[in-house]
Amino acid sequence: GAVKWLEEVEIIFEAMRCTEEDKTTLGSYMLREEANHWWKNARQRLGAGGVVITWEMFKREFWVKYFP
Repeated sequence: GAVKWLEEVEIIFEAMRCTEEDKTTLGSYMLREEANHWWKNARQRLGAGGVVITWEMFKREFWVKYFP
């Protein structure tokens, strides 16, 4: 499920030595179906005004959505 996905993605980030900015880009790229649709909406809301969306912001939104 969602926890396993997040754990696996973070293992990939560590192996690839991703920057914080790259983590958000790569993590969002790896979303599928409903989660991808959710992220498109969340990204518009979070990134309003040119705010850079960090991986921590992404994870916080992810947890709120999938573990209310």
